[in-house]
Amino acid sequence: MTGPAARPRNTPAAWPSRPSPVLSSPVLSSPALPVPDLPFPRRTLLRRALLGGAVLAAAPALAGCGGLAGTLSTSGIRAVEFDQPLAIPPLAESEASGGVRRFHLTAQEGSISWPGMPEPTPTWGLNGPFLGPTLRARRGENVEVTVRNAVPETTSMHWHGMHLPAAMDGGPHQSIEPGGTWRPSWEIDQPAATLWYHPHPHGATERHVYQGLAGLFLIDDERSDSARLPREYGVDDIPLIIQDRRVDEEGRLVLEDSGREPGMLGDTIMVNGTIGPVLEVAAQRLRLRLLNGSTARTYALALADERPMRMVASDGGLLDAPVELSRLRLAPGERAEVVVALTPGETVRLRSLPVDLGAIAVPALTGADDEFDVLELRAAASLAPAPEPSWGEDPLHVPLRAQDAVRTRTFALQGRTINGARMDMHRIDEVVHVGTVEIWEVTNTESVPHSFHVHDVQFRILDIDDQAPPAHLTGPQDTVYLEPRRRYRLVLRFDRYADPAMPYMYHCHMLLHEDGGMMGQFVVIEPGTEDQVAAPGTGGAGHAGHAADGGHAPDAGHAPDAGHAPDGGHAGH
Repeated sequence: MTGPAARPRNTPAAWPSRPSPVLSSPVLSSPALPVPDLPFPRRTLLRRALLGGAVLAAAPALAGCGGLAGTLSTSGIRAVEFDQPLAIPPLAESEASGGVRRFHLTAQEGSISWPGMPEPTPTWGLNGPFLGPTLRARRGENVEVTVRNAVPETTSMHWHGMHLPAAMDGGPHQSIEPGGTWRPSWEIDQPAATLWYHPHPHGATERHVYQGLAGLFLIDDERSDSARLPREYGVDDIPLIIQDRRVDEEGRLVLEDSGREPGMLGDTIMVNGTIGPVLEVAAQRLRLRLLNGSTARTYALALADERPMRMVASDGGLLDAPVELSRLRLAPGERAEVVVALTPGETVRLRSLPVDLGAIAVPALTGADDEFDVLELRAAASLAPAPEPSWGEDPLHVPLRAQDAVRTRTFALQGRTINGARMDMHRIDEVVHVGTVEIWEVTNTESVPHSFHVHDVQFRILDIDDQAPPAHLTGPQDTVYLEPRRRYRLVLRFDRYADPAMPYMYHCHMLLHEDGGMMGQFVVIEPGTEDQVAAPGTGGAGHAGHAADGGHAPDAGHAPDAGHAPDGGHAGH
């Protein structure tokens, strides 16, 4: 048995060494809601009614502030004392044998005692009552993760940002029933990066993530080993899972079905499950691995004095070179690594400033005007020296180039649809040939926040409305925020894994939107196997999308059985 490479500091009761007892009470104060079978969900009707009413009601007040882009905030972030040690998720234990590194995760019920709450808050977590441990593996390693479901609902576990076979992806087709176990395995075949894992059950992802099922998955490689970057996990290399939630007077998590866009915004900010977190700093430079783990809120992260930060990595790994910036927009599901410099004895806070979401109808209703503290950094009187960040080239990198693209696809996001269609588990929307490069043109066609996440790949942004992306958006990404009515051209490569009978997903990562149907399915196939394309469980009648050659694909033949958990399919008891 091999334990963590470095024992993290401030390991909280949120991650005990033994699993917490399973509680019988439900976590949320509102019941699970079925996915509506409408052209668009009931919440869209309510959203449009509320949005129109809010604009009319707010217009006089906003007029004095320069119109609808004023500084009104309707979410009301709760002020807290910053006096709690930042919890650091422990590195997950693993076993290495037979050329495979094996991890174990158990999704379970639990409870957390947060400051100021009258009673412990019922939660869900992985290997503990809230959130999960950090998995860590190296490029080229074979890994296996045994995921056991001890919560009372069917769930799944998606490896967000990971390049792996579709049957191991952990999307809605790899469901795990209560009491069931799923055991995916794959080779780590991508550069060093900060990835994460979270549930992906169709229609329930928002609620399962909100209840606490999420954690980080870090990849290392030779390039990251030699980089001049802080690297002691939990000391100067700090994971930060930033989330917002609402807790009622009885100490229960609240997830409202109010019709708000792009989903419910919490009034309490937490980092790694800590409310009012403080980090004691012992080095001149800190590497902050940032994850927006919220279900709907977008952040504009900056130090309180807006001193420069060095962004060193995006979703899929290191940038070509450090990018200096004073604030960073991070939408749900996006990650970034930044290096910040401190001076001895100072205290500075990481804040979220008002965020530019583009041409949003009423920014105040989306949390765009909110401003609040996230984390307090307290530098010691004496700090260990640290070099300026730098790193070498990736010897295995193959450039993504527009001239290598074999076709272009277009995607329009509106309401709860992509290209006018809501998610159908029994329909394949797009068919891609393995080993090819494509360009995907993606547009948010309405004045509501949307983002775009593609499973299995790390893409590059070619341009935004024919203009080169800003420097911090030039790295490898799997998720991108879509400013309204702007065209984002992405270049993607579909390498190695082909399976005509098991799809990957693409979707908005505002989780309310994803659950409501703003998601599609694509398969990656070998040329000549188009007749085998079928969604799981359709018996060959589930393909109505675009073929890899640009034409409309013929009806697919009979699909083989997706199998049980070890093969990546449905996992039962």
